[in-house]
Amino acid sequence: MTTAISIEDLSKQYRLGQVGTGTISHDLNRWWARVRGKEDPYSKVGQVNKRDQAADGEYVWALQNINLSVEQGEVVGIIGSNGAGKSTLLKLISRITSPTTGTIKAKGRIACLLEVGTGMHPEMTARENIYMNGAVLGMRRHEITRKLDDIVDFAGCRMFVDTPVKRFSSGMKVRVGFAVAAFLEPEILIVDEVLAVGDAEFQRRAIGKMKEVSTTGDRTVLFVSHNMASIRKLCPRSIHLDAGTVKRTGPSDEIISAYINDGLTNELDTPIAKDSPRTGSGRAMFTRVWIENEDGNKLTHVTSGANFTIAIEVTAHEPIPDIVLSIALQDSSDSYAWLVRSNFDGAILGLNQKTILRCTVEDFNLARGAFRGVLFMSERDNEILDSLPNAFTLDVAVGDYFGTGARGLPNHCKTLTRATWKSSSQA
Repeated sequence: MTTAISIEDLSKQYRLGQVGTGTISHDLNRWWARVRGKEDPYSKVGQVNKRDQAADGEYVWALQNINLSVEQGEVVGIIGSNGAGKSTLLKLISRITSPTTGTIKAKGRIACLLEVGTGMHPEMTARENIYMNGAVLGMRRHEITRKLDDIVDFAGCRMFVDTPVKRFSSGMKVRVGFAVAAFLEPEILIVDEVLAVGDAEFQRRAIGKMKEVSTTGDRTVLFVSHNMASIRKLCPRSIHLDAGTVKRTGPSDEIISAYINDGLTNELDTPIAKDSPRTGSGRAMFTRVWIENEDGNKLTHVTSGANFTIAIEVTAHEPIPDIVLSIALQDSSDSYAWLVRSNFDGAILGLNQKTILRCTVEDFNLARGAFRGVLFMSERDNEILDSLPNAFTLDVAVGDYFGTGARGLPNHCKTLTRATWKSSSQA
């Protein structure tokens, strides 16, 4: 296959603090080093890109020693925590900024959607921006005109096509920007997490279009997202960036699993701030949540088929003798994947000034994934006391749910179910 993008020894360094904090002597020393063909004398003092560490120098390596190749027609996902260097890498490939060291070779025209409004002039109309972007990609006017209706229909902006882009919402700007990038037939399409601004229906269409672009037009797609479900669905291969370096690359399922497991380093013991987004009367409030195993030890994660306890600390202004507690888990698409509710099991729970509520789960039947915990508490047949839509996160690892050593197919389903099988011969 033909290599579409080749990256060798790529590094990018940024200055910390305010722009212009360097001295004239620094600038003169850099100039003199360039004249003599020497390395920048200050590039050696850059520190590794670790967001949780205090700066101890003037510079930081946003990316360091990146070596990658992407084949033509490949769809590659790029994942990593915030600040890992994902957007910096895309900006370098898109030639928005230049590398400090190393080389990037890209074959063909590049269209990128990195931020809301990228590549669009706010004073120009959507129609004018479409023609301008096509011209930047080297397309003739009649070629752009031929694609105009498809772009406008995909973006859903026919009513506003002659309206200045500055009056568009963030979601509408993303719609137009993505439609322009996808339909003007670049050889390389680069899309950052900006799609998260769009609504769910548009995200589905955008992912479908990226898949279509790669399979029918033999074009290359680089896709950055924190939505692991989207990465799994769209990208056969993924790259995991960590602290400005390539930590691992390979099949998306393996890379995502390793990435999620990397985050399972601290026990789940989450204090809940009073100003957390919540609804309810406030007569009782969730203040802490954690997960325990059968021995009472706090867990970092749970596995399919495991027994564990969700412990929730609640404070109340007055005793409340009978409450209903609900605990739900939502997946990456905000769909409810799992729910338990105290009154379903006939439990009667009461509150004092400070109470620990425990819900013990047996044979946990969710497949592997990362889930968001939702807590809801009400006085039975009365008012809502507290509701937290984002109380905690729970990582589920593959376990021996079936007791046979078989791990199931976690990419095919969200829940696991045991069944009894038999075959009967018929005459």
